[in-house]
Amino acid sequence: MFYYCFTIMANIKFILWTHQKNTDETYPVRLRITRNRKPKYFSFGLSATEKQWDKDAERYKKDKRLTADYEKYNILLNEYENRANDIISDFERNRTDWTLNQFEEKFLNRAKRGKIQDYFQKTISQLKETGHTGNANTYANTLHILQLYDKKFGERIFSEIDLKYVIDFDIWLQKPRITTTKKGKKTLRSGNAGNTRKYYMKTLRSILNMAIKANEGSPSTYPFGKNGFSIADLEEETEKRYLPSVYLTQLKECQGKSIRTETARKLFLFSYYCYGISFIDMAQLQSKNIIRYENGSYIVYKRQKTQTQRKISPIQIKITDEISSLIEWFKNNTKIVPHYILPIVSIEGYTDEKLYKHIRYRYKKYSTSLKLLAKELEMEDINLTSYVSRHTMAMTLQGNNIPREVISQILGHNDLQTTNTYLDSFGSSVIDEAAKVL
Repeated sequence: MFYYCFTIMANIKFILWTHQKNTDETYPVRLRITRNRKPKYFSFGLSATEKQWDKDAERYKKDKRLTADYEKYNILLNEYENRANDIISDFERNRTDWTLNQFEEKFLNRAKRGKIQDYFQKTISQLKETGHTGNANTYANTLHILQLYDKKFGERIFSEIDLKYVIDFDIWLQKPRITTTKKGKKTLRSGNAGNTRKYYMKTLRSILNMAIKANEGSPSTYPFGKNGFSIADLEEETEKRYLPSVYLTQLKECQGKSIRTETARKLFLFSYYCYGISFIDMAQLQSKNIIRYENGSYIVYKRQKTQTQRKISPIQIKITDEISSLIEWFKNNTKIVPHYILPIVSIEGYTDEKLYKHIRYRYKKYSTSLKLLAKELEMEDINLTSYVSRHTMAMTLQGNNIPREVISQILGHNDLQTTNTYLDSFGSSVIDEAAKVL
C-alpha cells in the first residue's frame, strides 16, 4: 500500500485508535493517510476490541465468534481502501503534487456519491426532468419504504446493501405495521404480499444495477446475483379479473343511464377493442398516433410502462369498425382537448409531472364511474375496473383459440425476451385477424 508521487511517499493504513475508548469498551477503526510524514485520519463509524482486530492484516479477525459481521465490515474497509488508492492513482496520472487536504476533499466527496439514497434521489430527479413521471414515482415509493424500514438509510453506502440487508428488508415488509396519515391518524396495516414485495425489490435491484454500471455501486456485495435473493420467488398468482361472456355482452349492448356512466362504458370498450390498452396509455393517445398504412388506419403507440426500455417496438392496433364508431361517439358527445382522441385529459397544456398527476386524478374518477356503471347494469358481483378490460380481452382471444404467442405480442408484455421473440414472427395481418373475434 505504498505510492510515490514526485518521489514523495504516501502511506495508507487502517489502525485501531487505542487512544480513545468507547463506552462499550471498543476502539474506533480509522484510516490513516500519511504524506511527507504528516498523517490525516478518517473514521467510518466502525469500532472493535483489541481481540477482534488483526493488526497485521489491518482488518477484523475472521472469526464470527468474535465479530458476527466481520465479513461485512471487512468488505467496507476494502471499499474505503480501493477508494483511497484510486484517488492517489488519479493524482499520479495527472502528475498532481497533492496535499492531504486535497485528498480529504476528494475522499469525502466520493463517499457522498457512494450513498445509495443520494443515487435514488438523483435518479428520481433525472426521470422527472425527462418526463418519465411514472417511473420517478416508482423509485420515490421504494425510497420512502426503505426510509421507513431503515432510519439510517440516508447514510448507507452501496456496499451495505448486501444479501443480509435485503433478506431483513423482505422480512420487515411481511410484518404488520402502523402508519400515520398527514392528519396524525394511525392505522394498522397488514404485511405486504409477494407481488408488492416484488415491486419494491425490483426497483431496488434496478437502482443497484444502474449504480454498478455507473461505477458507483458495489459489485462485490450485490445481493441479487447468482445464489442471491430470488425476486422471482415472490411472485404470486393474482386473481383472474375478467368478465363472463354474458356480462361482456351486456356491456356491449346496454347503455349507461347518464353521460358519465355511458362515457365510462365506452372507454372500457375502447380499451377492450384496443387490445386492453392501459388507462394511462389510452389517456395520452393523440391524432398523431393514428397512422394510415396499406391495410388501413392504425393506432400506433409505445406503452408508458416500457417505452424507455431498449428494443421496444410500438404496438399497432388496426382501427376496426367498433373502434372507429367509439372515436366518433366521443368526438360528438364529449369535450375533447385539442389533439387528443379521448375525453380523458380535460385541461390543455399539461406536460410531464403535471400531466401525470392529472391523469391519475382522472383515473380515480373513471374508476368511480365504472363502479356506478356496474351497479346500473346489476353487475355488482364483479369488481369492474380498467384492468378487467385487458384481462377480458386476453381471455376472449384464448377462448377463440388465438395462439398464446400472438396474445403475448398483442399485450406487449414486459417479458421482453419472450415478447421480442415473436415481434418479427407475426405480420400485422395475423393480429388483424385476431382482432375480429373481439
